[in-house]
Formats: sequence, C-alpha cells, structure tokens
Amino acid sequence: MPRRQLVFLIGIVALTVAASVMTVVWRNEPLLGLDLQGGVSVRLAAVGPADEEMLDQAVEIIRDRVDGLGVAEPEISRTETGVMVSLPGVDDQERALSLVGTTAELRFRPVCRMYTDRGASRPASGTAPAAPASCQAVATGGVVPAVGPAGLTLPEDDRPEDFVVLGLRGDPTGQRYLLGPSLLTGEAVSDADALFIDYQWQVGLELHEGQVGIDGFNAIAALCFSGTPACPRPDSATNGRLAIVLDGQVVTAPSIRAPEFRRDAILISGGFEKLEADDVSLALRYGALPVELEPENIRLVSATIGEDSLRAGVVAGLIGLLLVAVFIVGYYRILGMVALASLAISGALLWSIIAHLGTQSGLALTLAGVTGMVVAIGVSVDSNVVYFEHLKEDVRDGRTARSSVDRAFPIAYSTIVKADMASLIGAGLLWYLTVGAVRGFALYLGLATILDLVATYFFMGPMIRLLSTTRWFAEHPERFGLPASGAVPAPAGSLRRAGA
Repeated sequence: MPRRQLVFLIGIVALTVAASVMTVVWRNEPLLGLDLQGGVSVRLAAVGPADEEMLDQAVEIIRDRVDGLGVAEPEISRTETGVMVSLPGVDDQERALSLVGTTAELRFRPVCRMYTDRGASRPASGTAPAAPASCQAVATGGVVPAVGPAGLTLPEDDRPEDFVVLGLRGDPTGQRYLLGPSLLTGEAVSDADALFIDYQWQVGLELHEGQVGIDGFNAIAALCFSGTPACPRPDSATNGRLAIVLDGQVVTAPSIRAPEFRRDAILISGGFEKLEADDVSLALRYGALPVELEPENIRLVSATIGEDSLRAGVVAGLIGLLLVAVFIVGYYRILGMVALASLAISGALLWSIIAHLGTQSGLALTLAGVTGMVVAIGVSVDSNVVYFEHLKEDVRDGRTARSSVDRAFPIAYSTIVKADMASLIGAGLLWYLTVGAVRGFALYLGLATILDLVATYFFMGPMIRLLSTTRWFAEHPERFGLPASGAVPAPAGSLRRAGA
C-alpha cells in the first residue's frame, strides 16, 4: 500500500476523532430551528404600496429588533408583498410579534390637558395653527380634535399636524390626553436603552445633533419648562408636560424640569417594568418601519410539537440507516462494513460542523435540514455502490480482486464526482432561488454531499487498498462481496500443510 494512502487514512480518522472529542469538550450542540423547538412564524403584508427598497429596509429594521430580543437564528426574508419572520424558541410569542410588526412611529407632542371623561364622538373641525400651536385654540372652540366612539382619536385621524386625544399605554383608568401638534419625530432619536436608576426602570434617550435632534428638543423643552400656551402647566404643576407618543398611544408624559438638556443625558420615567422599558427602548432605538405591515398569517409551533417533529425525524433517519446497513452488508459483506465506516466518518464530521455552527454562529437545524441529511445517506451509499460495482466488473473481466482495486478506484471516483456534482448543483440552485425551510434542506444536502466526497477519497479508497494487501482478500474475495473468480491461488506450501 502506498505510504500516501496510509497517511490519508490515518489523517481522516484522526481528524474525525479530534472533531468529535472537541465537540464534546466544547459542549457544542446543534441549534434547533422553529419546527424542532417551537416558536412563532408570521407573514407580514404591506398595507399600502411598497417597493423593493422599502421592504428591504423593513427587513433590516425588523432584524435589528429581533436581535435586540436575543432570538437565536431568526429567519427574516422579504416576500413579494411583505416580510416573512420566523422566531424559534420564543417564550413570549405575543411580545415578539408586537415588536416585530409595529411601525414604532414616535412623536413628541405637548400636553394641553388631561381628563377622564369619554365624551361624544365627533369629527374634526377647524385648522390647527402652525406648530407650536397654542392650546387656547382648542379651549376656545376654534379647533376641535376628532374623536371616535371610545373618546380617542382614531388611527386614521392621528395626523402629526393636528390636535389629538390619545390614551396612556396600559392604563385601565381611561386617562385621556389632549395633545398639541407634533413638534419632533423619532428621526431625532440616536439611541435608547433601558436603565435602572434610583430603584426604578427608566428609558435613556440619546438624540442626534442639529435641529432635527437635540436643538429641536431643547426648543420644546424651553416652551414646556416655562409653561407657554403651546405647552401649558397643568393645575398645581410648575412645568408643562411633553407626551412621547408611540403608534397612537402615550408611552409617558413627563414634566419638563429643565429648559435644555444634553443630547446624551435625557431620561424618560414613567413607572416602567423591566419588560416595558426594554420594549420601549427597542422600538425607539430601531425607528419606524418605512411601510405599515399587518399580520397576514401567523403560525405558532409549541415546544411539544417541535419535540415530536424532532423525534419523528430521528426515527426516520435511524430506520433508513438500518435498512441501508442491512442491504449493503448483506450484499457486499466486508466491503459493506467499510461503506458503513465511511458513512460514520462523514456523519461524525457533519455533526461536528452542525454543532459548531449552531453554537458559534447561530445556524439552526430545521426539519428540512434533517430531511436533507437523511437523503444524503442515500447519496453516500451510491458512492460506495459505484466503486464496488466497478471492482466486480473488473473481476468478471478476468482480473484478480487485488489487481482490480488500484484500477477501479480512479474510474469510480471520477463517476462519483460527476454524480455528486449534480446533487451540489441542485442544492446550490435551491439555496439561491428559495427561502426559508427549503434553503435548510439545500444547505445540509450540499454539505453532506461534500463530506461524502471527502470520506470516499480519504477513507474508503485507502481502506480498501489496505484490505487488498491482506492474504484473506486475495484468497477469499467472495467474503468481500466480490466474485470468487478473482481469488489468487494459495502458495503450494500452504496447500501441502492443509493436506497434511
């Protein structure tokens, strides 16, 4: 056996053992996808016209929000009419869905008045003065804000240049805020974080430089601090209040206690719980979506269903592997055992790669990926069958089993490469042209096919060359699944000893 072949054989076995050991030592584990561990999947459709650029921007903003939630390996992709989002392993699914789809439009509005009376539904009338508009315009009846049956301004009437009546988020008391026209938008926000200060959760705001930033905010702060008609002081208060409005709801309406602020030293307080502070900071940090999206289809996958899917995939793989093992060992005998060893080599390397990518890079293993690996078992067995059949044909043509080994492998491996290239081209096209679960199938099928080529060249070929150097292979080829006609006659000395 050539020394080079022995180096290949020892090298691939050592690499496989090392990869398996390091997987255990580093505690790498595959990261399970949505269909194997549960989670939520939602298809968001654009309400109005949206071009590709707007949808691509929406995908990036949603991805930033999901990353802020700490979701491992989310799938976020653009569809023809919207965005597809899959979030595996999410415990609070409703919270995740609300953060993913909300447009997060932020407005800074001065508070004119607070009250609890619902009042009658009425349309808007009058025209609000240019901002900053005096609240006296509403008090004198010159301007009437539109309100719906619940006593609040409906979303379609919530325009930034108008007076509105909005409620406080999560407030069961029915507190209503009469708010002036918007003086600043979320474009001013540079960053936002949940902070625990003075034993309470608050949201720290950082604004951009310039007029659409800290300069604009300080102009509003000066109005509210001094209690001007555009931002009057409520009863028994020393300063006016500025409402921070997010998607038609008042998040908080703090009193402005300074005429100006530093752009990186603004705190929003409002008795937040930790999750509330996190949600508000996430929505503010990543800004508004360029297009309004609404859920078109929501799929919730429980952890139990995910476990059942995983169990079914594992059982299907084991049954397929068992049937393949019975067939290939029964038909090719010892060569069949070599084929199973080659399959074990490629399988161990594949598992190590999947576990490493899942732990270090967040690559998720989905049910489609499991299906791709099961299909790859057949691809690997095909490679072995191609080589073994070439050996049998050479023996039938009059060669000995030993002399057929070196001649058959280059020809067989060339055929194997061509066949596997067809699988790789198919996997590449599926990866490029599809999204979601089909890409997982393509990825793992392609990866398993590449490892099959590696195992065939570096393990199966050298291993059979090593076996061909044994006397047992030369004298009893039928035990290796080859025709008996390929046997080499035993030396005369051994025949006499056998007769004696």
